[in-house]
Amino acid sequence: MPRHGTRALLLLLAAALAAACSDAPTSGTAPAARPNFLWIVADDMSFELAAYGDPLARTPNLDRLAAEGVRYTNAFATAGVCAPSRATLITGMYATSIGAHHMRSIVGGYYPVPPPEVKTFTEYLRAAGYYASSKNKLDYQFSDTLTGAPITNWDDANGDWHGRAPDQPFFAYVTLLETHESQLLVDGPIETDPGAVNLPPYLPDTPVVRGDLARFYDNVARLDAQVGRLLDMLDEEGLAENTIVFFFPDNGRPLPREKRWVYDGGIHEPVIVRWPGTLDPGGVNERLVSYVDFAPTVLSLAGVEVPSHMQGRVFLGAHVDPEPDFVFAAADRFDEAEDRIRAVRDTRFKYVRNYHPETPYGQTIRFRDNLKTMQEIFRMHDAGLLLPPADWYYRATKPIEELYDTASDPYELDDLADRPEQQQRLARMRAAHEQWVQDTGDLGAIPEEELAEQYWPGGVQPVAPPPSIEPAGGASDGPVQVAIRSEVEGASLAYTLEAGDDAHWLLYMRPITLDASATLRARAVRYGWADSSDASATFTVGGR
Repeated sequence: MPRHGTRALLLLLAAALAAACSDAPTSGTAPAARPNFLWIVADDMSFELAAYGDPLARTPNLDRLAAEGVRYTNAFATAGVCAPSRATLITGMYATSIGAHHMRSIVGGYYPVPPPEVKTFTEYLRAAGYYASSKNKLDYQFSDTLTGAPITNWDDANGDWHGRAPDQPFFAYVTLLETHESQLLVDGPIETDPGAVNLPPYLPDTPVVRGDLARFYDNVARLDAQVGRLLDMLDEEGLAENTIVFFFPDNGRPLPREKRWVYDGGIHEPVIVRWPGTLDPGGVNERLVSYVDFAPTVLSLAGVEVPSHMQGRVFLGAHVDPEPDFVFAAADRFDEAEDRIRAVRDTRFKYVRNYHPETPYGQTIRFRDNLKTMQEIFRMHDAGLLLPPADWYYRATKPIEELYDTASDPYELDDLADRPEQQQRLARMRAAHEQWVQDTGDLGAIPEEELAEQYWPGGVQPVAPPPSIEPAGGASDGPVQVAIRSEVEGASLAYTLEAGDDAHWLLYMRPITLDASATLRARAVRYGWADSSDASATFTVGGR
């Protein structure tokens, strides 16, 4: 059989088996036509959308999506930077609970090894018969930034939904890079009027800083065009009516005191969900939503039972959980800058706990320091021209606690923590923070070198041993069943009947039935470890 014929047959078989008898528990009977999902994730962005009231934004495609869907106004990332945020999004677990809270953990000489029960939610979707794909940014802290996420996570780690079997439901995760911090380092003409941008008071008001923000608006417009192409693909392929589209950024826009921070500029995000026939077009939802809620919500909408270890709440669909009183966020090491900050947010107030008040607000992060805005902050300080509140970067210490009323003080500049009339609220939010630290097993108090030693003893990455491949039954002249097993607790298993480095790896869930002779390869995957070498076995079926 031709190679691509084999792949198509495998996809059909895997989808049919998963849909018929998935190991992933289901919440009742899955609907006859399970919804598709498309996540459109902007890299480093906030509320620069006309649909959210920004008159300077040129976002016709995102505005169209908002007009056809629902805008969430109280949605928050769990971290102000991408990789810890993605770790939460993909697992439904706080990054602080699974050791993924330090930005680019490999800088510290390790990948975190999550508890054995923790899987990416795309594995649960694949087990339930979904085709899962990703495009751009596969770094969830526990996998290599370049080679991508574990092979059990995706059917296609660098593509879209087009490789799926006919009528197979899909989940597609597309990250758009046009608004990433690096794009502010690009020179060239700017279309947005720098004089028209709304500059936050914690940044100096100079032509250089205005130029950076104007360029960012241009980048948002370029991102919006990419969104339009994705939405057009759904329309042209007749998929729009049965596809739930999520749009959201991974963290705030790439300016100082925004990206990497737990102030609202780093974590308060626009979230748009379009679900034709179910969500009223043009709606607004003020519910508190956290990014830790996204994985359980998608599983619930797909008819897959939410694993009990997941820490988020279902915020959409037939099985909505109660709204939380608070959402939580964290900041730890960012590249070479070490810190530990936690935040608690309700629909109006923000509590911040600084575990290292002795560290300054501003620390050296070499990549960020290349920004023209950062260079301008340095220049103005050296010239004695950097005035409050834009001088925040040079404050030598931080208070242990901060409290802000984001309704009257959206830029979080007026700290209320010492106000007598706010002590009851401060105590309540402090207690919520302390309870969250305890309940979620926040690992932030453990020195990173101890975590590294725990995950990679002696600085050496553990390697999963190859799995075993064994016959599991079947007549000598008929189909053969094959079982794959690993001795490693928490290991996921992948298999393929294809040869070569570009083989399509399927997620192993139960014994495989071979109707024809074949050579089967299998691999064990333990998050944070190196994948096993391939085990292989050849099976002869009925002389064929």
